[in-house]
Amino acid sequence: MTPNLLAKFINGKNYDVRVSKNGRWIDQKCAYDNLCFVADCIVEHIRDKGDKTFTSPEIWRSDYAVKNVQLWYGKPDPLIGSTLDEYNKFFRMQMKLLAASGVLEENKKGSTIEFKVSNIDVLEYIAIRERNSFDFLCLYIEKTLKDSGLFDSFESFFDEQNKAYYDILKAKFSKFCIDNTPINTEIEANRIFIKVLNPLACRWNKKGTIKGSISASTITIDKIAYNQANWRDINAGKNKNVARGDFTSVDIILPMYKYKISRASKNLRKFNDNYNGKRSEVVDKFSIGEVATHMHHIFPQNEFREIADFIENLIALTSGQHLQRAHPNGNTKVVDLDYQYTCLLCKTESIRKNLIDINDDPEIYNFEDFMFVLDTGFKTDLFGRIQSNDFNAVINGIEFNH
Repeated sequence: MTPNLLAKFINGKNYDVRVSKNGRWIDQKCAYDNLCFVADCIVEHIRDKGDKTFTSPEIWRSDYAVKNVQLWYGKPDPLIGSTLDEYNKFFRMQMKLLAASGVLEENKKGSTIEFKVSNIDVLEYIAIRERNSFDFLCLYIEKTLKDSGLFDSFESFFDEQNKAYYDILKAKFSKFCIDNTPINTEIEANRIFIKVLNPLACRWNKKGTIKGSISASTITIDKIAYNQANWRDINAGKNKNVARGDFTSVDIILPMYKYKISRASKNLRKFNDNYNGKRSEVVDKFSIGEVATHMHHIFPQNEFREIADFIENLIALTSGQHLQRAHPNGNTKVVDLDYQYTCLLCKTESIRKNLIDINDDPEIYNFEDFMFVLDTGFKTDLFGRIQSNDFNAVINGIEFNH
């Protein structure tokens, strides 16, 4: 899956709400971070069970979801009776959005809603990282608005960022929901309006909506993450988790950080196993006849926490390469700088092949994220100025800074 194929998938669908009458094509708990997390849980579940059909409880009761939802959201155990309804609603809302978009199929069997994966490539793309989920969500929202005859009103507000145009848009969206879906109150429509307007506002660096009014400033990525204080009882003294996404710069909370590192390592391992024959990304005497079982941080995790969860900072190595060359004598607190240089050159080639070579491999890397990794690791701003996919300049930059 690539951004172009994702756009082709979205553009090939008809999301006209006037036809579908689906008032839950997006919902209150639908946000890019939630969508990414639930997609990851679904992918892990079907990979484990070998069955693309499932229900919402099957996903949130899975071992993977139970463990990571507590890390990611700081929530109580999903299997505790008092949390069952909250978790079921949370997971089901993401699944219904994925079904409305055509990534899943939704079928009702008696009182049970059953889902089935329709497009595993898109689902896996969403699950890789928050950036992918955000891109998917924005494309899906925009296409739905266009198909439903609402996009012109949103464009007018983005062109004329004032209260008058905001009030017109909000009223029109509310009337549209009440006229065309089971939503029958302005209050409920306004809750959906936030989830529709603000991702697009963030994407285009525009004002959106905050607390029922036009925002005083542009909407930033942290404002549209769901994983914020409303899931936590701050007054009870619990820490606040801040969702940073894969492309924002705010504090990293340890449990969330552990989940995202684990997810990145898992995704690189899966990609390397399936599309690189389990081989190391570095060819040397330690890789001959061995499989790559270690996902190594090129810039050390303990020194560069802000890029520890970036797949662009991970490289697949054999155990010998990792524990004898990357970390001499197996001391993971020590990095061999010469081997780090080798890893950077090999990782650059891996990313170049993934982004530029024409093949059927899914696109798992992002050039801008790789530049952020390099700028962070080398403590410079050189790489952020390199034009997209100019890998010759990347190699020159590594040579200059290492």
